[in-house]
Amino acid sequence: VHVTLGIALIPVLLAKLWSVVPKLFSWPPVKSVGHALERLSVLLLVGGVLFEFATGVLNVQLDYIFPGSFYPLHFYGAWVFIGAFVVHIAFRIPLTVRMLRSGGLRDELRGQSKTGGTSPSDPTGLVSPRPAVPTMSRRGALGMVGAGSLVLLAVTAGQSIGGWLRPTALLAPRGQDPGPGPNGFQVNKTAASVGIRAVDMGVAWRLVVRGGGRERVLTREEVLALPQHGAALPIACVEGWSTEDQEWSGVRLSDLAALVGFTLRPPGVFVQSAQLSGSFRSTTLRDNQVRDPRSLLALRVNGADLSPDHGFPARIIVPANPGVHNTKWVTRLTFGENV
Repeated sequence: VHVTLGIALIPVLLAKLWSVVPKLFSWPPVKSVGHALERLSVLLLVGGVLFEFATGVLNVQLDYIFPGSFYPLHFYGAWVFIGAFVVHIAFRIPLTVRMLRSGGLRDELRGQSKTGGTSPSDPTGLVSPRPAVPTMSRRGALGMVGAGSLVLLAVTAGQSIGGWLRPTALLAPRGQDPGPGPNGFQVNKTAASVGIRAVDMGVAWRLVVRGGGRERVLTREEVLALPQHGAALPIACVEGWSTEDQEWSGVRLSDLAALVGFTLRPPGVFVQSAQLSGSFRSTTLRDNQVRDPRSLLALRVNGADLSPDHGFPARIIVPANPGVHNTKWVTRLTFGENV
């Protein structure tokens, strides 16, 4: 909902910015202390909302060209926008009250003064003193913005809704048909796209489990020989898509922690992947996530071995965990260290 709504609101954002462009270039730039604070709030407001939309769209496309991690950048960018929005509204309250007192609310919504014409004064500074002949009505402009939002909604929402609507997600990178079979559900990053080689998934693969000064190195056959458990869990990604529940099977993370001595209260774990490029080559899981009996180092899904694109030989699957933190192609688990 968050991602789909954000994309659908892009035309609304552009229309709003277009409507206030004159205010961004008003002269003189500062008339008083209060005016300076208001201008600063507008700068942070416009900058904050552009930053949020730009980083959000880039994240959906897995294009991490910005420095640092998307999550804290997007999170703190939202606080900058919210703070600037609150300050901006506080500065505009006196003007809003004045405008509403000068004419009825219904008249203001119609854009008219009490006399039925355009107000001779323009306290907002948004009306041109010598306006050109309009080429589009207000309703036409609003209709165009609304139509733009509906089009973006139509070519994005199918990614999350799934089913027969999935092929309509033309602008969504995970909108394509994932194919049939047990591994026939959405893939965020393919093995080829992050540099996973055949040797990384072949007989030479080893799982290294460390913690508490101990270390165990296991082949895939040895991991399969450990007690196997199942869990029905979805994958839900912050990029705006999710899957239905899949039947995963593998070794509980708590059982792997017990291999290196953590039998009573397993600590958190630092998970590392074999991928050579791209983001999220490692992740950290908290102790309560490790202790959840549904948290697995999954080896199979829906009764079949994981496909290479779904993380073969082994991947993490944890309840209520963003998909990007359900690390694929796992090679090392470090319990209690770097956590």
